[in-house]
Amino acid sequence: MPSYEPAPVPGTDLGAPPYIDCQDLFKIYKIANLEVVALRGLDLKVRRGEMMAIVGASGSGKSTLLNVLAGLDQPSAGRAFVGGRDLLTMSGGEMVEYRRTQVGFVWQQTGRNLVPYLNAVQNVEVPMILAGMSRSAARERATELLEAVKLEHRLHHNPNQLSGGEQQRVSIAVALANNPPLLLADEPTGELDSVGAGIVFELFGELNRRYGVTIVIVTHDPDIAARVDRVAAIRDGRTSTEIFRRIRTEGNEAKVTHDEYVLVDAAGRLQIPREFLDRLNIHDRAKVLMGEGRLEVLPEHLARGQGERR
Repeated sequence: MPSYEPAPVPGTDLGAPPYIDCQDLFKIYKIANLEVVALRGLDLKVRRGEMMAIVGASGSGKSTLLNVLAGLDQPSAGRAFVGGRDLLTMSGGEMVEYRRTQVGFVWQQTGRNLVPYLNAVQNVEVPMILAGMSRSAARERATELLEAVKLEHRLHHNPNQLSGGEQQRVSIAVALANNPPLLLADEPTGELDSVGAGIVFELFGELNRRYGVTIVIVTHDPDIAARVDRVAAIRDGRTSTEIFRRIRTEGNEAKVTHDEYVLVDAAGRLQIPREFLDRLNIHDRAKVLMGEGRLEVLPEHLARGQGERR
């Protein structure tokens, strides 16, 4: 019989509490006299050492979630813990320390990540020197990180002498300079061609295995499921589905498969994909029936028909 198991996550204890734990998370922005709800009771758990992606349509709330996890925005309500730190109750000083030591961030626009008049190794050194590291130790660490992103031959090149993909690889090295346990990337390949994007995603995997860093990527890349441990989709400010990469073993052969699940939140709400609802013509209400080892969700007109036959 075939056996299934999750793809291994380096350095992960499956029994440990989640490294990222968001429950019923809300983020509300006030614009003039209007309130915009970007996150609407979102739930998300990420294991330490996991590499996962977040996908969703524009305006779904995925970048807002990343900003909350980065400490750039504070949630309006709910629970948001990263490494045991409560992001809702942190003081301003604690949030600055969190951003400096606990999280690295890679923006889509490479210009936001790099200082244009510094070369590659100097850009990577800056966060470490600001944190009090000696220049010699910072140079050693910066050189190691640039070698890890395959840019040992570009140490002394300024950003304008690098391709877009090379600039983004330097940006990743900058984000890892202070050895943060969490790396967040917001559309890191959005301005790259397919070759450059492939190199960047491959490097994320190598860095995840080498340093054990937890990586969360927001992306529109349609092939992301093949590159990460798990993909969570956000719809209307809530997580709706998840795709897990699993290893299927048959005899001596191992094959990678992808299993998709809809999510049930802490309140018991089931996130049914919109295309399923449209196909079944389910709008305002539906009938949920308990079967043997399963649940059935029926459109209202079919549920009425079953009741009449009974």
